[in-house]
Amino acid sequence: MVFSHFGEFDRLLDEVMDGDVAEHERASYVRYADRWVPYPFQNNLRYLPAEAAYDCLLGLIESNGGREAADFATWMEETFGAGITHHFMRPYNAKVWAVPLERMSSTWIADRVSVVDYRRVLRNVVLQRDDVGWGPNNRFKFPLAGGTGEIYRRLAAELGGDRIRYGRDVVGVDLDRRRLEFADGDGADFEVLVSTIPLDRLVGALGHRPGDVEAAAGALEHNSVRVVGVGYERPLEDDDRCWMYFPEDDLPFYRVTNFAKYAAANVPGADTGRYSSYLTETSHSRFRPLDAIGLEARVVDALAAIGLIEADAPVASVHTVDVEYAYPIPALDRDRALGVLQPWLRERGVFSRGRFGSWRYEMGNMDHAVKMGIDVARLIVEGRPEELWS
Repeated sequence: MVFSHFGEFDRLLDEVMDGDVAEHERASYVRYADRWVPYPFQNNLRYLPAEAAYDCLLGLIESNGGREAADFATWMEETFGAGITHHFMRPYNAKVWAVPLERMSSTWIADRVSVVDYRRVLRNVVLQRDDVGWGPNNRFKFPLAGGTGEIYRRLAAELGGDRIRYGRDVVGVDLDRRRLEFADGDGADFEVLVSTIPLDRLVGALGHRPGDVEAAAGALEHNSVRVVGVGYERPLEDDDRCWMYFPEDDLPFYRVTNFAKYAAANVPGADTGRYSSYLTETSHSRFRPLDAIGLEARVVDALAAIGLIEADAPVASVHTVDVEYAYPIPALDRDRALGVLQPWLRERGVFSRGRFGSWRYEMGNMDHAVKMGIDVARLIVEGRPEELWS
């Protein structure tokens, strides 16, 4: 999905896509106790079983607000109380991050987590009112064909294909000679380097690096995500759900996207009268190893078990991709590590930006990445300070 915090990204999207996008209103849900709870979970407790709703409300009323200096696990307890933390926040975040939550900071929250006043939640419960408008992605766009990659394919074509090289793995960065070395033996000279390579890999490619820089790069944590897409020979029904969250540990995925709903071209022949498709995500890390054997079959079984798909719906295709670098973890010592790495690189004419170049999850969406690229280009060419990066 595509949403934006920045006018520059909005203008780029309008220019390169020229209206070839679908616009959607978010309809997102959390699966809990065989119920579909509108997202955000903590805003819509009226959908919970009575005892669980009471537990969550009481904890929220008794909570005293999270300290920014607290680790993420402690911050959840202090912000939402024991009920919401137990029923949703802890199990879901354990699945999506795949690292111990006590190892994470809480400085990244910003607009990523709905922090809600108990009076608002209590009013929603008593008045039986839905509260679903929170967040920057409550409306979003998606290319009519080609997925989100279509945005950048069109942009690349405008920039000129002869100026862009694909499939060239960088294996060495010589800061003294100002030269990149590629895996095929070729190379390229540079004056200033803007890199979106994962920051730890960029440091690993440097020929010479001091011990504190190497140690800081080694302190960076990330997780991986196994994406399993399942296509069905079964019509896309009148289902308003865009994507869904799954905190239950007995389900393999933490999120499912109703992919055919985003754009008809996401199924063969754009024939949603015949086909539907779902994209599932399962995270893993050194702390939470992936049980890959039979994962695809477990995903298909789980989609039927939760009622998204009929058990006898014909499976047309299953496609799996393992994304090694999925989320940069906002670990407790991340900012200390970045405080070593980023200034050291900048002093040598290297700007590490983008989701894994910056290693800052709180500004890791595609609109953030585009904004970082625009800002650093203005800095290099015009000397204008970056607006987003600090």
